[in-house]
Amino acid sequence: MNTTIREMLFLLWRSKAAFFGLFVILLFYIVGIFAPVFATHDPIEQNIDQRKLPPFSEGYILGTDELGRDLYSRIVYGARVSMLIGVVSVSIALVIGTTIGMISGYLGGAVDTISMRVIDIMLSFPYVLLTIVIVSLLGSSLVNAMIAIGISHIPRYARVCRAAVLSEKEQDYVMAEQSLGAGSFHLMFKSILPNVLAPVMVQATLGFGDAILSAAALSFLGLGAQPPTPEWGLMIASSRDFVTSAWWIVTFPGLATLFAVVGFNVFGDGMRDILDVRLHD
Repeated sequence: MNTTIREMLFLLWRSKAAFFGLFVILLFYIVGIFAPVFATHDPIEQNIDQRKLPPFSEGYILGTDELGRDLYSRIVYGARVSMLIGVVSVSIALVIGTTIGMISGYLGGAVDTISMRVIDIMLSFPYVLLTIVIVSLLGSSLVNAMIAIGISHIPRYARVCRAAVLSEKEQDYVMAEQSLGAGSFHLMFKSILPNVLAPVMVQATLGFGDAILSAAALSFLGLGAQPPTPEWGLMIASSRDFVTSAWWIVTFPGLATLFAVVGFNVFGDGMRDILDVRLHD
């Protein structure tokens, strides 16, 4: 295990793109976790007398928004919200999707047919539309948005895991354990699962960026985070009327969203390349 970890870290260091993505991800998580340390003002405190101040005005690094709130502090606290969205949404999709894919791929037969038909039905809808439908049924809130994003991404993990299990269950070590009397649960979750996690984890890494972007879109539509929550999508939505008169109010939350999504996508692409190298060595 230690050798494998060292090998992964070495390949990660050699992949400049993956290392850059990891650096961006860690930076956002550190900022989010220690938001009270990095923030200079209360993110929801309003000061009407200092509305729409440009960057570096009167102690405001990135200026203020339309309600006089410190834009920098709101972006810092927004990192905490966005990273939480990624963790919760991806965890829901990862756990449920991997379980469905594992059971479906290993058992086959009617179980596989029924579960894959349900997955196909979910995939027939654009995931953004499916997310909007789910959050509309649950109600507009940040928690419901995270649940909806997680549910709408389940098919991705189910299909990736199922494909890997179909290949893995024919391996000699699985047949050897079957001949020794190992049960289905042991074979699925103790023997096969560790060997199919690589493509699933790559999908999860890429899923973080999708989850953050989906949450921003829902908040922009008024279906996600609600005021005065410092969430990047909500900040963009509330400032869309000031694009020309106060460009910084919409630009900086947009850049934060952009860098976070790019960081996860670049890291995910790098991890996929690294795993391909390891699998073909």
